[in-house]
Amino acid sequence: MRKTIPIWGSDDSARSSRFNVHGIRWGTSVGKGRCWEGTTSLVHGDGKGIVKWLLDEIFQREKEAERSLMHRFNIATELTECCKGEGELGLICILVWLRFMACRHLTWNKNYNVKPREISEAQDKFTNLLQKIFLSQPNDREIVRMMIAFVGRGGQGDVGQRIRDEILVLQRNHDCKTGMMEEWHQKLHNNTSPDDVIICEALLNYVKGGFKIDAYWHTLNTNGLTKQKLASYDRPIVSEPHFRTDAKEGLIRDLAMYLKTLKAVHSGADLESAIEICLSSSFKGHDSVTMGYVGGLSLKLQECLKFVKAHIHDENIGPLMEKLLESRIELHPVLCIAHGRAKDFLFLDLALASAIRTTMERGLKDLNFAHPPEIMFFITLVLENLSLSMVNNEDLIYCTKFLLLLCFAAYKDWYRVCESYKTSDGQWALQTKAILDRLQLALAERSQDYQKKIQPSVQYLGNLLGVEKHAIDNFTEELVRAGPAAVLSKLINHFEPILRKVANLGSWQVISPVEVCGFITSVNELIACQNKVYRKPTVIIASRVTGEEEIPHGVVAVLTSDMPDVLSHVSIRARNDKACSFALLFALSIPDFYLIEICTLQVCFATCFNQNVLRNLKLKEGKAISIQFKSKNLIISDISSSDLSLNSFIPSSIPRGVTFKRKTFRGKYVVSVEDFTAEMVGAKSCNIKFLRGRVPSWIKIPMSVAIPFGAFETVISESVNKDIANKISHFYKLLQSGDLSQLQAIKEAVLQMSAPSSLTFELKSKMRSSGMPWPGDEGEERWNLAWRAIKKVWASKWNERAYLSCRKANLYHDNLCMAVLIQEITCADYAFVIHTKNPLSGDTSEIYTEIVKGLGETLVGAYPGRAMSFITKKNNLKSPMVTGYPSKLIGLYSRPSIIFRSDSNGEDLEKYAGAGLYDSVIMDEEDKIVLDYSRDRMIVDKAFQISLFSRIAEAGKIIESLYGSPQDIEGVVKDGVLYVVQARPQI
Repeated sequence: MRKTIPIWGSDDSARSSRFNVHGIRWGTSVGKGRCWEGTTSLVHGDGKGIVKWLLDEIFQREKEAERSLMHRFNIATELTECCKGEGELGLICILVWLRFMACRHLTWNKNYNVKPREISEAQDKFTNLLQKIFLSQPNDREIVRMMIAFVGRGGQGDVGQRIRDEILVLQRNHDCKTGMMEEWHQKLHNNTSPDDVIICEALLNYVKGGFKIDAYWHTLNTNGLTKQKLASYDRPIVSEPHFRTDAKEGLIRDLAMYLKTLKAVHSGADLESAIEICLSSSFKGHDSVTMGYVGGLSLKLQECLKFVKAHIHDENIGPLMEKLLESRIELHPVLCIAHGRAKDFLFLDLALASAIRTTMERGLKDLNFAHPPEIMFFITLVLENLSLSMVNNEDLIYCTKFLLLLCFAAYKDWYRVCESYKTSDGQWALQTKAILDRLQLALAERSQDYQKKIQPSVQYLGNLLGVEKHAIDNFTEELVRAGPAAVLSKLINHFEPILRKVANLGSWQVISPVEVCGFITSVNELIACQNKVYRKPTVIIASRVTGEEEIPHGVVAVLTSDMPDVLSHVSIRARNDKACSFALLFALSIPDFYLIEICTLQVCFATCFNQNVLRNLKLKEGKAISIQFKSKNLIISDISSSDLSLNSFIPSSIPRGVTFKRKTFRGKYVVSVEDFTAEMVGAKSCNIKFLRGRVPSWIKIPMSVAIPFGAFETVISESVNKDIANKISHFYKLLQSGDLSQLQAIKEAVLQMSAPSSLTFELKSKMRSSGMPWPGDEGEERWNLAWRAIKKVWASKWNERAYLSCRKANLYHDNLCMAVLIQEITCADYAFVIHTKNPLSGDTSEIYTEIVKGLGETLVGAYPGRAMSFITKKNNLKSPMVTGYPSKLIGLYSRPSIIFRSDSNGEDLEKYAGAGLYDSVIMDEEDKIVLDYSRDRMIVDKAFQISLFSRIAEAGKIIESLYGSPQDIEGVVKDGVLYVVQARPQI
């Protein structure tokens, strides 16, 4: 049985300062930054900033650095020492510079002669510093790993000098003291570089290939060395090689030995040389020798490395992949111990990780993706390899544990997967598909995090140094693609269609099944175009849907690779949204202002799981397509523009607009649940009152009080808030003239309001009399948190998506009033949303439910990943059918607290979905926890799952019967007890 995958930094005290109480790292803390020659450091802990002084200094020193690699590495050592106070962002600056250098975007040598040993010593000094940082700053290890990959190992003494000495021996032994070999000899003496490794490999292939010059040039060109590049050296190489054919065997032997010498200096992460250095007899004695260990390496690790070295080119990659991974797992404890040779172990670890990636890529073509056990085996190996390379790898480790749980009876025997896998097992495929979805989300999050942290420094430094635009733009993407995550993503993409077929899933999950026609437009984020007006029927292909959006005017369909929950707010709004009859609009010459008056159709909203389908659709930018719904799938066809005819969009009738009336203040700042009326509070509060005393005792309804309609307008009119009222009035006039930026200004002004003493007194009195805790009992700071939460709910009247939605529905925004429903929050184990009519099929005999761990905001707020979903027949509540397993990355958990729910008169209106437009705010910030499904009873305990799901469905059926119509119900489960916190008519 293999060892448990370790977590970087898990035993380091430094870890606590960057990780929250749950052990999850959510951000990096950086120093204030030092100034250099009067410049100012611009550092932001959210990763959006740069360390400007350091990037400016790199630019200023580049002229000196390009003289030779010795100069470059010495400067890198100096600047890395200087930027200690900048934290991770400082190291990123050096990383970017080094990669520009390694990719030949910077000059390596210019008018300067330097001895190989001097370059080697400079490399040694720099890598020793990186070794020190790696050991002392565990949270920066990912960045240090990437940095050291762009630097050769180097070394003191005769390590570099051997490059000079051995080329002379090679020339003498094989009578090649002129031509190309002498030109190379002069370059090696003048300024050796990593290019020399490539040149030596080209010579070896030339000799091995029977002295065919094509083999020489193929090797050079494949690795980026052209005739022009060779001729550009200070000591140019312009001749082609020529050797005596009778010296073939000797040349192969001596060139192979010389290649090792070059790699020892320039190719720290070369697998063969890294293994030899760590296994060599000279390595012994640098560390204490204990039972089973020699020079810090376990006997098991030594055996694994010997196997790897002997089988690195095997066509059967399974045993090799296992040994490569076993080597990394055995090596990991040694990496985390402070000793003088850590960098040698680090170079070995980098080489092993790279070998796993290249071996897997080499073997992809031979894998049988129709045989899940084989693919699950390799996915698990590659996933463990990725986890070993990351500091913050908890989420990936949980996926690994769950993956193993699904595929193997135990860790002991990898090949038991063949026994645990059942052919055509749809539930097994659904679970595995959910894990792979979660993995893809985790990989996307990592990639986005790298983009946010690294790319700003790339843009700034690249522009200063005159690097080509394409190299700047693709920098971070190529960095990620060269890492261990890329091959995992490839495996998942190959395997996913197989799982979908076994699970009987199509290429689409259709959230809002509507047949439409429109012109294709691609966007990165739906939110970026939510306030745009499209003047023709438009099908948006959106890479990202956050759940915060309002679907733009003129959009008839939103197709995305993102995975919003079926019952998230954005999905509900899509099912109730309206698409415009453009043919009628154009025929009648109706102005854009009256766009909403001819809305009749829902918007098609669907997730596509086949990247090839979406890729092909994006290639049709500007073309017209039709979307039809058949057998739970979308059928997309090309059509001509003329086919978007009047008949496609003319409504059978034009419905009257939705309206609501402005509410007036009834003289009370706070009302108890017994006094809730439709004139004082919104539908949420009224429904809570309705359910109390009507549902069975096993369905709990939380105690509630509310701040009624008109309270905000009354508070803002108080003399203490006079200045703020004037500000809001000014901002609102600008808003009405079309300046949407004033929405944020109004929200910020609302948060500056002061609470009248009468409101504070009434709220305290009503909460206490209702048996609810009064925040002020814990001190003034707690009351201030509660008051700020109330103001945030009021301020959400001016959320951009809400304002646009009102305008789109032709609703008069001034008439919108906001009540605040106040409830004690239940620290939930699970949160659920029920639709008592299946929203996907429209079947009134089915109850559709989605459930997540923790609080429900990860579900309704469209947090990344899918909730668990199930369908229950109303005539058979005891047999829920699971339709999807969870892939949410995180859960939200709260301490005992108070939640302040938005309860406006603009929600739950007939034919208008206001769900999610306004904010509900918990007084205390939630904790974000990476979820572990591998031991969750909802997943692994079938009896518990059936019992829980049946009770949730039964609660939905009971509440629907009380209202006499389909209901949208939100609730939570705590210690097995069900709480219903909200109910509204299902739209």
